[in-house]
This record gives sequence, C-alpha cells and structure tokens, in this order.
Amino acid sequence: MLIQPTGIAKFKESFTQKVLFGNEPTPELMAILLVYFVQGILGLARLAVSFFLKDDLGMTPAEVSAMLGIVALPWTIKPLFGFMSDGLPILGYRRRPYLILSGILGAASWIALGTVVATPWQATLTICLSSLSVAVSDVIVDSLVVERARKESASRVGSLQSLCWGVSAVGGLITAYLSGFLLEHFSTQTIFLITASFPLLITVGAIWIAEEATSDRIQFANIKQQVGQLKNAISQKSIWLPTLFLFIWQATPTADSAFFFFTTNELGFQPEFLGRVRLVTSIAAIVGVWVFQRFLKAIPFRTIFAWSTVMSAVLGMTMLILVTHANRAIGIDDRWFSLGDSLVLTVMGQITFMPVLVLAARLCPPGVEATLFALLMSVTNLAGLISYEFGAVLMHALGITETNFDRLWLLVMITNLSTLLPLPFINWLPDNRDEEKNVVKSAIAPTVEPEPVSVN
Repeated sequence: MLIQPTGIAKFKESFTQKVLFGNEPTPELMAILLVYFVQGILGLARLAVSFFLKDDLGMTPAEVSAMLGIVALPWTIKPLFGFMSDGLPILGYRRRPYLILSGILGAASWIALGTVVATPWQATLTICLSSLSVAVSDVIVDSLVVERARKESASRVGSLQSLCWGVSAVGGLITAYLSGFLLEHFSTQTIFLITASFPLLITVGAIWIAEEATSDRIQFANIKQQVGQLKNAISQKSIWLPTLFLFIWQATPTADSAFFFFTTNELGFQPEFLGRVRLVTSIAAIVGVWVFQRFLKAIPFRTIFAWSTVMSAVLGMTMLILVTHANRAIGIDDRWFSLGDSLVLTVMGQITFMPVLVLAARLCPPGVEATLFALLMSVTNLAGLISYEFGAVLMHALGITETNFDRLWLLVMITNLSTLLPLPFINWLPDNRDEEKNVVKSAIAPTVEPEPVSVN
C-alpha cells in the first residue's frame, strides 16, 4: 500500500527543494547558514562606521579609502587560518573552537569601538580585529561548505554556495534600512554596542558543528601533507592562471569612499535614506544570487565574466549623471536616481562574483580544502586591498577632499574604464565543464605520499 506524504512531510520537502536548493536541513547546515547570516547582519554597523570615520574622527576620503585597505589585511592571510584549522586542533577539534574564539573576538572588538576608540589609529586597529574575527569564521565555514559542495551532483553544482550567499544577503537585508534609521536616533557608539551581540551567535552556533575529536597535538604530518597538496595545486597552470585573472579583475581602483563623501556632504543624503539604499542593494544581491542559480550556473565562466564586466563598466558610467547633476536637468531627483543605479549595479556585481565562489570551491582537494579555498579567496581580498589603496592615491592626486568634488567625474571614468583591463586575459579562465573537471583532477593529484598521523 502506497503511503501518501503528510502535510508536514510535503512542507519539509518543498522547503528543502525551493528554499534550501535541495540541501538537507541538518543542524550542521543550520550552523553554517547562521555564520553567513551573521556576516550579513553585521552590516548594521556599516553606515555607522562610515559616519564615525567621517564626522567623529574627521578623516578625508583618501584617508578612509587607505584605512579600508588596511583593515582588509586579515582577509589576505586567510590561508594561515586555514592551516591552523586543518592542522592545529584545539582540544581535539579543528572547526568548533575557532568559531567560538572568532565570535568572542568580534564581540570584544565592537565593544571597544563603542567605548574607548577616539583616534584614527585606534579605529584602524579595532576594526582590523573585527575584520580578523569575521575572516577566521569565514575560513572555517568555507571549509565546511567546500566539504559539502564536493559531494554535490552535477545538477546541483553551486546550489550550496548560492544558498549561503543568499542567507548572507538576507542578513544584510534585515539590517539594511535599520543601519540608517537607527543612526537618526542613536549615536554611532550605541550602534557599535548593539552590533557586538551578533558575533556571539557564531559562538553559540558552533555547538551544532558535527565534528569528531582528534588528537589535540600539532599534526605535523597533516601539515606536511597539506603543504605538498597546496604546492601541487598552485603549481598547476590551470589553477594559477584563473587566480591571476581574478587578482587583476579585483585590483582595479575604486571610488567608493569619495562617492560616500559626495552623497553625504554634497548631495546631503541622510543616514535614513542611505539605509534605504542599502535595503535596495541587499534585495538586489538576493536577486543576483537567484538569477545566477536559476539561469546562469551552467554558462561557461568566460562568458559570464566577459558580458558582466562590459555591462558593469557601461552601467557604472551612469554615476557621471549624478556627479555632474545632469539628472536634475532631466527632472530625476538625486535620491531616485541613486536608488535605481545602486540596484542595477549590485545585481550585476553579484552575478559576476558567484562564479568565483563556484570555481574556487571545486578546485579544492580533500584534506586541504580550508587552506586552498582560503588561498584563492585571499588573492581576491589582497586585490581588493590594492583597489582601495589605488583609489586613495587617485583621490589624493585629483585633489578630491571632503568638500572638493570638482574632479570626481574623472575619478569615476578612470575607475570604470579600468574594470575592462582584465578582458584581454579572459582565456585564462576555464571555458567549459570538461576543462573545469581537468582542473579539479590536477589539483587533487598529490606530489608527496601521505605519512601516517600520530594519535598519541
């Protein structure tokens, strides 16, 4: 006799397929998603940090851009955290303790920022520690995602990465409008203290990670094997060429800091409206994840990068309309134009970045997944650091300050045109699934025989 599924069973199956993209809702998956959710919800303090640096500490656009590059440093040494997680267990565990410690460090950093920080250097150090907290938790959760993603069938490739980044976007969505609204009623320091509670969720969620205890001694044999696998992987032309492409793609200069000063000091945008802009971009990020998952995940990487890069560069030039106030001449309010521009550019940016995550995850061989994935991501993060520093140099050279935006149009043109620089190297990316499989196969082949691991 065929037993019909109950209403609860039907709901669970529908939830699994439509909301979780086919991933079973295990406690460990919930813990993984919680970390990504916290990464998104930490955006509650993003506007508070920007206004704190601009108004409370009196920093210039070039100084803010340079500082943002410095606080990105923890993200450029993610392989170190990967080695620590893979080879240096704490009390016998490789993942759980690092998540607990990262949550505590994050909470302490935000508390310090809301109580004792009073100078740019103190702010740089404290924000850098907060960045370190998120970077460590990101390495750990990425390794868990890679372990799961490697078992995905061809029909579900990229589904877990899409889910994770979608959850992060939802976290950002929840706090997007609040990030500006609360600034209208509370001080930046109060926002920082509220934010301090979120990293502790990672500490609590760590107990759901399914992990068996191993030797708590330093596993030199494991580390030696990991170094061998990592060396073999990065020596493959099919790996370092795509990585070099991603570096060039991310290292082009950015005008973000100058544009923030322009919208607040020149256009008079208030925190509450900037919260609306963040709400729109958070929705746009979710749309970008959905579009990639629904329509683009099977398209070759070269095609996605080429078209999205060109379209982003063209659409990015629309910022010139706002900078030159041309929108006013055609009757479009600054706020409405800014909202629409942010929405389109965010969707394009998310569509472009999703293939990076999918490709990087599928290059990682067993046993060194945290380290290699962290290395691949740290390369793009290092490029992001360089992007901010290039932007700072350009702002200084063009004489752009907190009140002088006469040459901002030129900065916008330079930064947008520079995004086209990687296109001549587009052939460095895999062009089809067979080529991608060859990359994975070459990355897994070891150069050294694994040694037995002592468990004494």
